[in-house]
Amino acid sequence: MSTPPPPPPSPSSSSNDSRTTSTEAVTGIIISTVIGVVIIAVAYFIIRYCIIRLRLRSSNSSNEEEQVTARMGTIRSPSSIAVTTMNSRIGTEPVEKFLKEIMKEKPMRFTPQDLVDFTQNYGKVLGSGGFGIVYKGQFLNGLPMAVKVLNSNMNKRAEEQFMAEVGTIGRTYHINLVKLYGFCFDKTVNALVYEYMENGSLDKYLFEDGNHKIEWGKLHEIAIGTAKGIRYLHEECQQKIVHYDIKPANVLLAANFTPKVADFGLAKFCDRERSFETFTGGRGTPGYAAPELWLPISVTHKCDVYSFGMLLFEILGRRRNLELMGAAAVATGEQSQEEVEWFPKLVWERFEKGEMRSIVAACGIGEKEKEKAERVCQVALWCVQYQPEARPTMGRVVRMLEGEEEIERPPNPFQYMTPFPQSSSSSWTMTMSTATADSSSRERGKAGDESEITLLGIERI
Repeated sequence: MSTPPPPPPSPSSSSNDSRTTSTEAVTGIIISTVIGVVIIAVAYFIIRYCIIRLRLRSSNSSNEEEQVTARMGTIRSPSSIAVTTMNSRIGTEPVEKFLKEIMKEKPMRFTPQDLVDFTQNYGKVLGSGGFGIVYKGQFLNGLPMAVKVLNSNMNKRAEEQFMAEVGTIGRTYHINLVKLYGFCFDKTVNALVYEYMENGSLDKYLFEDGNHKIEWGKLHEIAIGTAKGIRYLHEECQQKIVHYDIKPANVLLAANFTPKVADFGLAKFCDRERSFETFTGGRGTPGYAAPELWLPISVTHKCDVYSFGMLLFEILGRRRNLELMGAAAVATGEQSQEEVEWFPKLVWERFEKGEMRSIVAACGIGEKEKEKAERVCQVALWCVQYQPEARPTMGRVVRMLEGEEEIERPPNPFQYMTPFPQSSSSSWTMTMSTATADSSSRERGKAGDESEITLLGIERI
């Protein structure tokens, strides 16, 4: 007996199966899509996290390298510079250039061979003195220089002057101060390298005959510029600097006759809170040095003001303050009597009598410059007051010379002086030893003997 065939599927059952398969396919697609999106998102965040970690690690390593560099005082290596981006390079280049220029402002240390190259084996001598010889030279770029080669047998005083030059002028910059390019300190040679001053020193234009004369109006500008240089040392430097040897020989003139104070061999830093210094022995040049520098009393920066006043008198008269008027009248042994004229005293006497115009006319100053000359005269009389506290500051000196401050009538600055018997109102007769009259006695640093103090007309206390 045969088995009957199964009944055919109903239409409703086939439709349900098809619907179930379609739903499962859609669900699978959705799940696959979601999983794909999640995987992509996770991958993105992982990659971003890794990038951030790398950046942080790079930044940290760069900071650590900079800290090590700062501690060690070294320059960054080329590899670290190479890591820097182009934008940062563009931003730091002006700063780097600026810093290089700043470093150039500091005095450089040269080798003996550098000096030989600069001066072409010391071919041209500019001058010489007790300190050594000055040669002309130039840098490789053609910039001229003056090389002061110091005497080989440097004693303690010479060493102190060398250190004073480098320590003071090497740390300052002003248009009215000579610039120190550098130095050489070696077993074979010791030297200082300065900017070259085409017109030499001021004394050449005040005291020498010939073609070195310049108009008095330019001398007035030189006086103001010199005063500004000293004002900078006293009032504008971080530490006050006292020069101690202001005189025409130490005022150098550039090509356009801009004055620059030079020779800082006696200069000293002074604490602004400490108003005075104490020295043993004299300091400065007789005839320009303030009275207190030769006496056992305290010294302040006002000693520079006194020296500047003496310089003003010589600018006013275009002559030395102390001049011999005739040959020896009487000679006994090693002593001789000579009649001398001291210009500052003569100026005071005429000023006291109201005869300033006669002094101005005698100095060859024209009517156009008369007012400036009378102002210079009064400022000079204020600067050489015997008591340091009576002298003005260099800031006031500049303002008075420029006409920005009214000048009061100065008192007699020479009332404490002890003159010898006079042959006339404008001259003094002093007893001077021939050794004192010799030019060597006027060298800087020789101090303390009675003849030099007598020459200044100051009675020792």
